[in-house]
Amino acid sequence: MAERDAAGAGGIEAERGSDSPDSDSDSENGGASGESEMDFLRNLLSRTLGLGSEKPEKVLDELTLDGVSRFMQSEKCRNVVCVVGAGISTSAGIPDFRSPGTGLYANLQSYNLPYPEAIFEINYFKQHPEPFFALARELYPGQFKPTVCHYFIRLLKEKGLLLRCYTQNIDTLERVAGLDQEDLVEAHGTFFTSHCLGSSCKKQYTLDWMKEKIFSTVTPKCDKCQSLVKPDIVFFGESLPPRFFTLMQSDFQKVDLLIIMGTSLQVQPFASLVSRVPTNTPRLLINKEKTGQSDPFMSLMGLSTGMDFDSEKAYRDVARLGECDEGCTALAELLGWKVPVFTPLPCIPASPCLRTNPGVKPRCPGQNPSSGDPIRLELPLPRACLRNCHVAPQKTLCFSAG
Repeated sequence: MAERDAAGAGGIEAERGSDSPDSDSDSENGGASGESEMDFLRNLLSRTLGLGSEKPEKVLDELTLDGVSRFMQSEKCRNVVCVVGAGISTSAGIPDFRSPGTGLYANLQSYNLPYPEAIFEINYFKQHPEPFFALARELYPGQFKPTVCHYFIRLLKEKGLLLRCYTQNIDTLERVAGLDQEDLVEAHGTFFTSHCLGSSCKKQYTLDWMKEKIFSTVTPKCDKCQSLVKPDIVFFGESLPPRFFTLMQSDFQKVDLLIIMGTSLQVQPFASLVSRVPTNTPRLLINKEKTGQSDPFMSLMGLSTGMDFDSEKAYRDVARLGECDEGCTALAELLGWKVPVFTPLPCIPASPCLRTNPGVKPRCPGQNPSSGDPIRLELPLPRACLRNCHVAPQKTLCFSAG
């Protein structure tokens, strides 16, 4: 499963109250308060009418992919933040959510849902967990390989540019591509852990435990209290992980370039990330269509920080429309980089890369000959093998750069 449209907005709402003026000080500092209000009105009119306002610093020499590539190679670009959604995983065979006809929400008729989004609503899940787990069997993490986009993000890390990748996806392909937990903010949760929903239990379960339950068609129940067990992905009606709000505060003060890929930017608070960067930070959108643009009314009032690709005032936003993989490849070529694509080595039973249990002779790397399921390989692997190997949680698969 890819992008989750969960939207626990409590963190954003909670921030709003902190900006209100202190009522106790208003009476003592009425003059200062009035002056502050007048400054706000003057600034608002200035932005709206374009009178006397300073134009933000232009950091791209041109609003094109070439301009972005030159900026990335300059001393000004040290911290890149990626904001990604389901569109970066569709070429792996995972459907996005909203594409007409092919999106996940358009193909859930067999689950007899009252409406498509119900499959990811926490209250519906507690009463009817079967549709979600049936869908999870079809789209379970581990059945798909990372895309060019995933490996491009990994390449940003290897070049020392990646500050963080904020992902809406729950397919775990960022991890499979080689990003560590510290590199990621999985805004809509992860399948790597699960928890009992019992209010007095909350026992944690592993990925292997949950996978066994899902593929045995048994509704996961807690071994301790028999309550329902849910993967730690964020459903509608649940709050986003605290890590999202904590790192958002620091990361978006440091970011030099924001790259947005494969997301509709329709779900809050995730969609608000594009407006949190400093006003002189360039923003690159790699997507099938333009999104995240300023609301016309808010732009007129001078209050919008949405993206502006086409107006006369555009100065930092660039859109590269088309397939996300193609956009990443084009940018990599301009940078003189080669995006690594990793494919399994041909099966060589005597290879030191395939140190399996005695007597096991896999017919292809990392697969059990009887069931075809992934098997665990013995560690440590030889240094020559590790150069081209990716170590995934609970199992090691050998890969060769191609």
